[in-house]
Amino acid sequence: MVVSTNLSDAEVDRLFHALADATRRDIVRRTVEGELSVSRLAEAYPMSFAAVQKHVAVLEKVGLVTKVRHGRELRVRSDPDVVDRARRALDELAEAWQGRVQRMADLLDSPEGD
Repeated sequence: MVVSTNLSDAEVDRLFHALADATRRDIVRRTVEGELSVSRLAEAYPMSFAAVQKHVAVLEKVGLVTKVRHGRELRVRSDPDVVDRARRALDELAEAWQGRVQRMADLLDSPEGD
């Protein structure tokens, strides 16, 4: 199913794969609130700096975050447009399922033989 947020099925798959991990969702949440260095992000998780870098790379690959160099520091910020596209894709999927549930409810409520 292609979601009509101007994303292909493959793009939606990559976006949702990136958001399927709790650490990556938390990184997006933290960077929505403000730009953070990769080092600062790494302090928040019980994993290696390299592991956090890999999570950031997955998010960066799908455009949910970008890295910007400030001197010796790499800072991570989320892209509100991509985050909004992810939200719209989820909203469209929810609408589709709500429509299906409503159609099933209507069928169950209709008298037999109609």
